[in-house]
Amino acid sequence: MIDLVGFDGDDTLWHSQEFYDRAQDEFEAILGRYIDLGREGLREALLDTERGNIKLFGYGAKGMTLSMIESAIELTEGRVEAQDIHRVVRLGKDVLAHPVELLPGIREAVETVARDHRVVLITKGDLFHQEYKVARCGLADVFHRIEIVSEKDPAAYARLFREFDVTPDRFAMVGNSLRSDIAPVVELGGWGVYMPYHSTWSYETDTDFAMNERVIEVKGAEGIPGAIARMHTAPGPRSL
Repeated sequence: MIDLVGFDGDDTLWHSQEFYDRAQDEFEAILGRYIDLGREGLREALLDTERGNIKLFGYGAKGMTLSMIESAIELTEGRVEAQDIHRVVRLGKDVLAHPVELLPGIREAVETVARDHRVVLITKGDLFHQEYKVARCGLADVFHRIEIVSEKDPAAYARLFREFDVTPDRFAMVGNSLRSDIAPVVELGGWGVYMPYHSTWSYETDTDFAMNERVIEVKGAEGIPGAIARMHTAPGPRSL
C-alpha cells in the first residue's frame, strides 16, 4: 500500500518549459545577428554549456541565463555586443517572472490523492524562483512538506524516506521527467507515475531508463489518483 506520494512541480503541477523554450528561440534570434543559425549543432552547443555548468550554477533560469551569455561570447568569438548581452539578461528575468498556471485538472488530482495519502512537493531548481512558484500555485497548503532540492537523485529521495519513516515500496513519485522524477525512485524500490509534458528540456530526456512494471504512465492529471490506487493491487496494464 502506498503511504507517501511525491509530486514534481515544473510541468507536473504548473506550466514551465514553454517559457524556457520561448527564451531559447529569442536567444537564437539574438545570435542570428552574428552567426548562421542554420549551422549544425547550435542547440547542442548551448546544451553542452548548460550541462557543464549545472554543478556550478544549478538548475533554473539563472543558470540558463549565465550559460546563454557564455555561449553567446564563445559562438560569436567575442563579437556579441553589450546591448545584446543585456537582452539575454532580460530573457532570464522574463522567465523568472513568468505567471504560475496550473495544469488542467491537477488541483483536483492532488486534493483527491491527499485525502488518503500524505503528499509532498519535491521540486528542484533555484531556491528563490521555486519558492516564488510554490507561493503562487495555490496548492502549498495541501502538501505535508515542500522540498526544494538542488538535485533529484537517489540520495535526495532516500533522505526523504528516512525523514518520513517510510520504506521505498510505500512511496510513489508523480512527475514528467523519467530522469529526475521516476528513475531514482524506481532504483530505490519505489513507484512512479509518469505524466509526460508536451515539451521537455533535452537534459531531462537524456536517460537510458526503461519503463517497467513499477511505473504507470498517465495521459493527464485525471489519471493520477487511479494510478496510485492501482499500486495497492497486483501489477496490471501499465497505462491509463
